[in-house]
Amino acid sequence: MTARRLPFWPRFSVAVLRVFAACLTRVRLEGLENIPADGPVLVVCNHASNADGMLLIAYVVPRFGRPMRWLGKEEALRWPFFGWGMRQNGVFGVRRDAGDLEAFRLAKSVLDEGGVLTIFPEGTRSPDGALHEAKEGAAVLAIRSRAPILPIAIIGSQRFWPKGKLLPRPGRRMTVRVGETFTLSMPQGTNRHASTRLATVELMRHIAELLPPEQQGAYSEAGAGPDRVDGAGSRGG
Repeated sequence: MTARRLPFWPRFSVAVLRVFAACLTRVRLEGLENIPADGPVLVVCNHASNADGMLLIAYVVPRFGRPMRWLGKEEALRWPFFGWGMRQNGVFGVRRDAGDLEAFRLAKSVLDEGGVLTIFPEGTRSPDGALHEAKEGAAVLAIRSRAPILPIAIIGSQRFWPKGKLLPRPGRRMTVRVGETFTLSMPQGTNRHASTRLATVELMRHIAELLPPEQQGAYSEAGAGPDRVDGAGSRGG
């Protein structure tokens, strides 16, 4: 697949961001062959830097060869110029301080219609580059939509563009690593809240497996982690 199949603004963004990356860094790509050719896909990714979304647009969207929708913070869409650019690349806003039923319904409709939806399950950028405890929305959406989940890990972006820094640091290398698709089901035998937490941990562990130990954080196999669970989901696809 190539970017030629994409609408104009995603194609334009791909070109601009690849030039930007070539001037400032080197990006290693791994596992792009795992990206499904068609059908609904829920992309879940760690979030350690402003660069993460840009890397997905520059290198993952062209591989899909079709538009990607995103869940992003509502306030970012009000930023001058950048907010407009985000909307042109398929981002729709979510109120992070409250449950946003309308955004959830829109996200599920993207998957129900066979589209590609990207979520950063942590809900915000990590302050130290390691995984922090995720929100439950991604797991709930995955279970209710029954869409295949594609885990992606971005390695080293916290060194390239740390949270709180206005500009990136040239020369830091990054890796975009794509894992294998899997499906998620609601664990049985516990109350609904506990089951959702267990499913969330399972989802995040698929991302953690793709990260180096120093970025696995709350979902490190070596650490206790939140609500440790084994086998809450099943691999597929």
